[in-house]
Amino acid sequence: MKIGFIGLGIMGESMSENIVTKHNDEVYVFDFAKDKVDLLASKGAIACTSSGELAQKSDVIISMVPKSEHVKAVYEGILDKLDNTKICIDMSTIDPSVSREVASKVKETGAQFIDAPVVKSKPAAISGTLGIYVGGDESVYEKMKPILLYMGNNVIRMGDNGAGLVMKICHNALVSQIQNGVNETISLAVANGISIEEYTKAISYGGGQNFYLDGKSKPISENNFTTAFSVENMAKDVDICISLAKECGISMPGEEVVQNVYNKSLENGYGSLDFCATIKTVRGE
Repeated sequence: MKIGFIGLGIMGESMSENIVTKHNDEVYVFDFAKDKVDLLASKGAIACTSSGELAQKSDVIISMVPKSEHVKAVYEGILDKLDNTKICIDMSTIDPSVSREVASKVKETGAQFIDAPVVKSKPAAISGTLGIYVGGDESVYEKMKPILLYMGNNVIRMGDNGAGLVMKICHNALVSQIQNGVNETISLAVANGISIEEYTKAISYGGGQNFYLDGKSKPISENNFTTAFSVENMAKDVDICISLAKECGISMPGEEVVQNVYNKSLENGYGSLDFCATIKTVRGE
């Protein structure tokens, strides 16, 4: 089974490398940045010059691109290469409604489509330990699960097309609110003479311990905002959450507070920094 991977950014680069390393057939790659394609080719992938070429040569087509408009562009560009021998997996984080629209168009060609967004960031992409939420037909999910397990160690089907994305948005919304709680309380602690190290240790003694703080307390204490997952990307996910909530008639005042923090962070020029840089906004920097 030949696999093609479109989108070799921060996450896609390592995800596709895991496929190249673990899969026993040809793996094709494409990105508009030629240096990224060349890097994967040096690791054993086969370079393609377009998404169309990749789709034509691949049995399974995986995409990992930034936004809804990019996903639409990818699949509109390869529809004429799809048929009932192809399966498409979009691992991008986009609007669920857009994903369902793309799924419908793909299925009209006879091909299959599942959404499979990921959770965790670059280190997990490197180690192949991502969490993956899947939306789509159960039989397609079962067929593709071994491929998904090249990239993640926790894979779960949430329902039909779009359901994986709904779960991803819920996950990131929860993370964003935990993050904002950490940002505010850690700033308050420091203002009262408690170090970040002391704060983190003390939090671990009670019910406030969380994965975000455990992973980010050291970078925050060092003002190290090297990007594993950017402010810009998390801001996009927060915006998707707010839009989805409005569509469903759900009130999310906590997430609206987070959205304001992210909007201010973007205004402050922090978009390309790691998403823990939102603490700079909370601090008033």
